[in-house]
Amino acid sequence: MHAAYPAVRDNGGMSSDVPETDPTVERALRVGLEDFELSEEDRALLDLGDGDLAAEDAAGPLPVVAVVGRPNVGKSTLVNRILGRREAVVEDVPGVTRDRVSYDAEWTGRRFTLVDTGGWEIDATGIHLRVAEQAEVAVELADAVLFVVDATVGATDDDEAVVRLLRRSGKPVVLVANKVDDQRQEADAAALWNLGLGQPWPVSALHGRGTGDALDAVLEVLPQVSQQGSAYAPGGPRRVALIGRPNVGKSSLLNKLIGSERVVVDNVAGTTRDPVDELIELGGKTWRFVDTAGIRRRVHQTRGADFYASLRTQTALEKAEVAVVLIDAGETIAEQDIRVIQQVIDTGRALVIAYNKWDTTDEERRYYLEREIERELVQVPWAPRVNISAQTGRHLEKLVPALETALDSWDTRIPTGRLNSFLGEVVAAHPHPVRGGKQPRILFATQASTRPPRFVIFASGFIEAGYRRFLERKLREEFGFEGSPIEVSVRVRERRRRG
Repeated sequence: MHAAYPAVRDNGGMSSDVPETDPTVERALRVGLEDFELSEEDRALLDLGDGDLAAEDAAGPLPVVAVVGRPNVGKSTLVNRILGRREAVVEDVPGVTRDRVSYDAEWTGRRFTLVDTGGWEIDATGIHLRVAEQAEVAVELADAVLFVVDATVGATDDDEAVVRLLRRSGKPVVLVANKVDDQRQEADAAALWNLGLGQPWPVSALHGRGTGDALDAVLEVLPQVSQQGSAYAPGGPRRVALIGRPNVGKSSLLNKLIGSERVVVDNVAGTTRDPVDELIELGGKTWRFVDTAGIRRRVHQTRGADFYASLRTQTALEKAEVAVVLIDAGETIAEQDIRVIQQVIDTGRALVIAYNKWDTTDEERRYYLEREIERELVQVPWAPRVNISAQTGRHLEKLVPALETALDSWDTRIPTGRLNSFLGEVVAAHPHPVRGGKQPRILFATQASTRPPRFVIFASGFIEAGYRRFLERKLREEFGFEGSPIEVSVRVRERRRRG
């Protein structure tokens, strides 16, 4: 079975008869796609040209709405109602939602990100403490909050505690009085004026009653572009998170960069509890550095201040654009180091790895470190590496080019025509293996977004994980992406039935 791409190779070499940005390949493939079943979401993605996508990226991230409230008040049911589909898991048991889960949502033509959270309780312990903290993180990272209260129960002590949290956050809040299924229960909703958050919007998430009015109220307070996360004005300071396991020298590095003892340093692991933002002039540019508390072994094994510190690290990472992961060059690379790097990748941030305390390592240690890097960090050969000493300031000037490289990759967009011409060459030289007598064909590819670069491949059949990794490796070889994770997702589409 031949690849769907037009022949763009001559004698098996990597050169192509098609110019890099020749639109004819793209047009031919788009026409071929019409033979396949495409969803509305597929068509919307395909209708966005390179210019539209670039404009969308430049416009900044979508505003974020966090849905919070105590357990079992119907948050996930409301999320499903807003989305118009059953996405969030709903059970009549408190605490089904444990982590923050985000969805793309739209109301009256306005797009936004909707974040579903676990229930917030005052005296939470164990897993419930983690759920509560995740809800706090969601509020901190949101532009507006939908606070859901069960109108049939009325305001509880937990609800009052959430109100205090929301007041401290300073975020605009829309109060939803849920489970108001008919007019007779309107009085239950009116009683929630006592919470002091303004008008309670009576809603039945289960039946859809009143949700439109509540969403209208949300849009009134929602900015066009998210004021959180990486929404910084063009030319503004890029945001850098300094992360790593405890006692690798994050605070020492920040002090050396600042040139003063601005941050408390102690050789007792975990001295830093709160992230400390600092504007720093480096390499002729201003950067916003965040010094974060060391990440502990596992979140659910930590308690009290350490627990909160690890979650604040995640918050800082989500607000950052690029992360510098510090690793102690004098010690064996630990599972914690690998987990921290994975956390950066999972959050979709650009990545630089800095090996600290380099000046204290001898030749033998450096030899073994190289072997450890080859073995333990085999998944991230694309991350720029700098060998530094936070104590002496050695090679700190190398941080700037590494950060700039990683951020440039994070922002990179590949024109659709060039992307498809290149993939055509790759597929012709290395077709997907035949499985069960069938060979899946790659029909079309497009870059859905940047920050990090996300690619969507339309295919006629299942693309194996090994072949996806091969395509990712080829994309990196051709286009660089040094310092940025990239995501490759596949949409399998079947040929239209001839009616």
